[in-house]
This record gives sequence, structure tokens and C-alpha cells, in this order.
Amino acid sequence: MNTYTKKERNMYLIGLAGQNIIYNIIATGMTFYFQSVIFIPAMAISVITGVARVWDAINDPMMGTIVDRTRSKYGKCRPYLFFVPGIVCITTILTFINGQYSSANSASTNAVIIGWAAVSYILWGMTYTAGDIPIWGITALMTESDKDRAKLLGLARLVAGIGGGVVLVALIPVSQGVGAAFAESMGQAKGLQMGFILVCGGLTVLGSLLFQCAAFAKERVTQPSDDHKGFIDNVKIMWNCKPFRRILISGVIKAPTQILSLVAMTLLSYYFGDNGGSGQSYMLYMAVLGGPMFIGMFGAMALIPKLCEKFEKKTVYNATSVVGAIPFGLIFVAYLIDGTGLYKPGWLPVMAVLFLVAGAGTGASGVIQSIMIADCVDYDEYHTGYRPDGVFFSGQSFITKLGAGLSSFIQGIVFAAVGFSGDAVKACNEALAASSATDFMFATAPEFESYRFGMFFLITIPAFVSSLISVIPMSKYEITAKEYTKILTELNAKRNAK
Repeated sequence: MNTYTKKERNMYLIGLAGQNIIYNIIATGMTFYFQSVIFIPAMAISVITGVARVWDAINDPMMGTIVDRTRSKYGKCRPYLFFVPGIVCITTILTFINGQYSSANSASTNAVIIGWAAVSYILWGMTYTAGDIPIWGITALMTESDKDRAKLLGLARLVAGIGGGVVLVALIPVSQGVGAAFAESMGQAKGLQMGFILVCGGLTVLGSLLFQCAAFAKERVTQPSDDHKGFIDNVKIMWNCKPFRRILISGVIKAPTQILSLVAMTLLSYYFGDNGGSGQSYMLYMAVLGGPMFIGMFGAMALIPKLCEKFEKKTVYNATSVVGAIPFGLIFVAYLIDGTGLYKPGWLPVMAVLFLVAGAGTGASGVIQSIMIADCVDYDEYHTGYRPDGVFFSGQSFITKLGAGLSSFIQGIVFAAVGFSGDAVKACNEALAASSATDFMFATAPEFESYRFGMFFLITIPAFVSSLISVIPMSKYEITAKEYTKILTELNAKRNAK
């Protein structure tokens, strides 16, 4: 069967790892940077991300339409993988070149800071989309084998998680360490900002170089026609394909699970970190809590393709969603029981197990979603004669970025409600920096009680509720294993005949 080589697979996975290093610099690091490094108010951050995601709602299917209309000797997805990584590198770095918001600034200066954050973030989203849709869309074109594609997507999600994990583990402590070297001459706040600029800039360049490797992947599935659909036509195609519509709706409902990735850095840095997260305790708790979560995530990613061979994909999706919801609810219960002591040794095994299961649910959801979207591409080609790789995988990009936007909006509302915003964050940082290196001041001090509640609420309740509700649209998912086997067999017969 016509399928990818090991070299192509490996180069594609290296490229995907690089792309996800860049994505997680923004998805997990940017919110922390805006809020805790340059001190933009929480509600302003919510407005910025909300506007960006509204534009992405239009931009994603537009880019999907452009990809599906592309015809070249390299295919329709691959051409964009040659030049987009370099552009994304520039726009990513631009998001960190900003001033510091403060009540001591003039109103015009603060307006410029917020404006730069908004424009640079929206520009980054547009350029990132130009690479994100092709790099995922090409997975449906690299092989005619559904098993090979499921394996590739399982590995892809695994590698994407590793790329994101590198950022999650390294970004804050390394940036703080580099920032400390500048703190004496520039002050604590400016020094920390310089640390972030240098570390994020270095990681962005590394990620972009790796991202470029994805261009070595080749397209092997031929296009059934030269029909060029317009933007409105493609929006109708997305909505009229019932199984894809169910995936899209379910994914949007489940979007608040992304709040965990946004708040994880803040929670680890403040609650589980002595002296505001600098020092050894941050890395210790990252290993104790983040380690099991990554193990659960990567284990589920590796297991899902095998489960999809034995069970209906709808069953796997719904079961992992429900199982993944439970630990989030239990983590919040643990906080209600002992909100000032979850960093203590007695709680750590319990928290580690809960994060392990939560990670498994999150990892499984991402892999099965990608596999089912790829199935929907074949399903629509079979029923309509038109193959919407770009448009359907723009739906995956839309779910991811809309999820980040909704998550940021919810985060902004909660942090604004508990007062963890703007100058209050700066004052909190200064108080933690003045405490002893072994003092878990944030976890125990009464004045930080509302901040603690906000953080634990954000990483648990939205994910718990949304994961449970997300199974409702998928209850009548149309593509069964028997039907899909028939679809793929007939499609491959037509392609081979041509």
C-alpha cells in the first residue's frame, strides 16, 4: 500500500515537535508573561485573546480553503511547510517585545503596551494558522492505510506533547534564572522580562528550525478532482458533514480543559514554588506532579491507536472523556479539604495519581479527535467526491485556538474576580521574592487565599464540567468501523485504478 517511509515519518515528527515548542511558548507561556511579567490586567488579557479568537473563527476556514485550492508539484499542504516556519519565528518573538504595564505609567503608554500585545498576538495567530493546518492536514495525505495514519497521528500527538512539555518544564525556571542575572542592574521586574525575552527567543529559533523538517514529508493520496471550492462553500461542507459537525461541537464544548495548560505554570510557580517559584522546589513539584501527568498523557497517546482497532472510535472518545473528567473534580475536592497543605508529602501521592489520570484523559482526547477528523475527510470524499483535508483540519486548529481563547477569557474573569491582576500581581511577586527560600508563603498566607482558590478552581471545575458534557454530541456519531472499512476500500480501489 502507498504509504510514508520511516525517514519521512521521522522528519515529519521532528517538524511537529518544533511547531509545538512554538505553540506552547504562546499557549502556556504568553498568558503568564502578560499577567505575571509585564502585568497587563487580567480583563485586558481576556479581551485581547477574545478578539484574536473571533478573528481565528474566520481565519482558520479561510486558510483551509486556501490549502484545499492549492495545486502544485509538491501537493497542497507541503508547499506551506517550506516557508511558514521562518515567518512564525519572527511573529512569535515580536509578541515578547513590549513594555511593562503599571499604574505609574501614563494612560497613553499603557494603551500602547496593550495595543502592541493585541496586534502582535493576532498577527502570530494568523501566521501560525498558515503552518498549523498544512502540518496536520498532510497526515491524511501521507498514506492510504488507515492503520498507518492512526499510528502516525498517535505518534504526532505524542511528539507534540513532548514539544509542549519541554516548554512547560523549562520556560519559567530558566527564564527566572536568566532574569536573576539582570535583576541587579535592571531591577527585578525588568530583569525577569529580559530573561523571558532571551529564553523565549532562543526556544522560538530552535522550534522554527525543527518545524522546517516537516517539509520532507510527501503527499501520496491523490486529489479526486480539481474542483476549487470557495470559502462559503467550504463552511457549508464542514457543517453538512454530520460526523465532522459532531466532532467540532464536542471539541468546542471541551475547550475549557485547556485552562489547565494556561494556569499550570502559574500554579506551580506560586503555590508549589518557594520564593515565588525560583529554586529547587519548582522543579521538584514539576517532577512529582507534572511527571505523572506527562506519563498518563503519553501512555494514552500511544495506546489509543490500538484501542481504535478493537473498539468503536466513538466509544473510545466518550469513555476517555468521562474517565478524564473525574480527577479534575477530585483535585478540587482535595483543595476544599486542605487548601493550604496540598504541597505536603502526605498529599503528593494522591495528587500524583489524580494528575496521572487527568493526563491520560487529555492525551487520549487529542489523538482520537485527530484520527476521527481524518476519517471524516475520507467520509466526505466518498459521499461528495471532494476531499476537504485543509478545511477539516482547519476545524481542529479552530477547536484548539478557540479553546485557548475561551480558556483565557474564563481565566481573566476569575483572576479579575479574586483580584489577581495588574499591580496586585507585581506586589505579590515582590512579597514572595522577599520571603525566605524555603517559605511556601503563597500556599499558606491568609492574604493569598482568594488567589489560591481562583487557581485551583480554574484548573479543575471548567475541565470537569466540559469533559462530561462533551460526550453528548458524540452519542450518535455516524462513522462505524464497518462502514469506514468499506469507505476506505472503495476509495483506494478508485485511486489505484486512476
